[in-house]
Formats: sequence, C-alpha cells, structure tokens
Amino acid sequence: MTSIVVLGSTNMDLVAYVPRAPALGETVTGRSFRTIPGGKGANQAVAAARAGAEVAMIGAIGTDGFGVQLRATLEHCAVDTDLLRTVEGPSGTAHIVVDDEGGNAIVVVPGANGTVTSLTHGDEALIGTADTLLLQLELPLPVVVEGAATARRLGVRTVLTPSPAQPLPPELLASIDLLVPNEHEAAALTGLADPRAAAEALLRDVPEVVITLGAAGSLYAARGAEPVAVPAPRVRAVDTTGAGDTFAGAFAVALGEGRPAPEALAWAQTAAALSVRREGASTSMPYRVDIEAAFRSPDSLEADPV
Repeated sequence: MTSIVVLGSTNMDLVAYVPRAPALGETVTGRSFRTIPGGKGANQAVAAARAGAEVAMIGAIGTDGFGVQLRATLEHCAVDTDLLRTVEGPSGTAHIVVDDEGGNAIVVVPGANGTVTSLTHGDEALIGTADTLLLQLELPLPVVVEGAATARRLGVRTVLTPSPAQPLPPELLASIDLLVPNEHEAAALTGLADPRAAAEALLRDVPEVVITLGAAGSLYAARGAEPVAVPAPRVRAVDTTGAGDTFAGAFAVALGEGRPAPEALAWAQTAAALSVRREGASTSMPYRVDIEAAFRSPDSLEADPV
C-alpha cells in the first residue's frame, strides 16, 4: 500500500444546482442545494484513500459546525487527521454553482485554511514517512513552498495541482517532481493555449507534467521522452466538481504502486469518469473496487449514472 500525505485545504462546499449559471447581476432559480465536505486538499485525500492508499492530512479546520463535519468525513474515509489543526474561527467554504451540463463556477473563502502559513516539526516528520506529497494552491503559498522543499529534502515525490492558477515562484518549481494542471491552468501558467506547447514549456521548470483535458483525456510529458496522450472514457457528466482532484489522488496512488505512466493515466481517468456520474465532490469519489471494475470494462461507463 502506497503512503500519501496531503498538505492542503479543507472546505465545506455549498452547492446550488441550477439549469444555467446566472450572468453578472442576474438571479436564477435553483433546483436543489447541498452542503458537501470538500476543499482541494481534502478531496485529493479522500480520492487517494478510496483508491487504495494510506493517507494523512495536514491542514486546518475552524471551530464551527463545518469543521466538525469536515474532520468526521475525512476520518470516515480512513484519512489520518492527527495533524489536521483546529483553529478559532470559521472553516473554509466553497460556494459552487453547478449547471445542468455538469459545469461549475466556484468562489472559495479560505477561512481556517488561511492560517496554515508554516509547517510544524510534526508536519515535517509526517511528510518524511510518505511516498508522495500532494499539494495544491488553496493554502498560503509560503507553506506550499515549504512543504515542497521539505519533501524534496526528505526524498519524497512531490505532486502539485496548480489550482487556483497563479504565478509559481522558482523556489517552488525547483522542488516539484510532477505538475498536474488542467488545460486552462496550463495556459495561464505559460500563455500557450495548445496543451502540447504548454507541456513543453512547463518541462523547462519541472521533470514531468500531466495536463488534464476534461472529456478529451490527458497529456503526459516528461523530459527526454515523447508526450503520451490518453483518451478519457465516454461518460455522461452529472457534476464535474472534484473530477480533477479525483484524478490527482488516483494518479498518485497508481504511480506509488509502480504502474507505468500510460496505465496510471488511464486508471486515474477511469476514477475521474466515475466521479462525474454523481453529484458532489468528495461524495462522488469512487472506491478502488469500482475503479478496477470500470478499468477492466470501460464500456460500462457509458451506461446511465446510478
């Protein structure tokens, strides 16, 4: 069993389902509303744990009711929360609008996540026990840089999802082994709309890149090798929230288990395809047994969602 530590955010997702997203200044009537535990860090932790990894979470929750729910959800998914801090004040929230095509728009309010500005000695020791450290950009950038540098010093693989997209400092890029942007984040980081050109540009800074392309699949590129494009399974999307985090968590598991990159990509895309067939982020993430079954029989994904 591969070991993964996630340094990242925990949020409560406040999700409104609407026929279409409102334009600026417009009010639309939604068809339903849900509160769903999320946050890019917690989502990746849940995805990795359900995909078969031993997972621990470093981050922070608030003293509100959301914090209680967030910790309980992670623990229910077998994620170690011993180093998940509880700080005075509100937990992070994500305000999400999901339309009938499964697309979404998101506003994140950091709350307790904004207090995680440095690592403790315990955090550093935990990172040192892992095969992989998963990072995102919903915590303050200094602690992301510190986490990546700690992992590099301790010989732990670092995987960064650069979301929300922002300029990445050289000292962070110097400690990243694998960068996993979506096509929009890759374009924002490089100024290049073509994924292959963007991947080539990103390889100047990091050894490996995976650009996720939504329904079109993903593109893997590594220094000194030809890029590999892997198509995504065909599936009818209900809600794409958390699909990228599902992919990142599952891909980290597959790599930690020693699967070759093309197989790891296909396996992770199967997990992401399963996740978009259901509403929610963490609540939609598949278990390993379901990923394996769909990976062996990809045609089953074309059936209507359950």
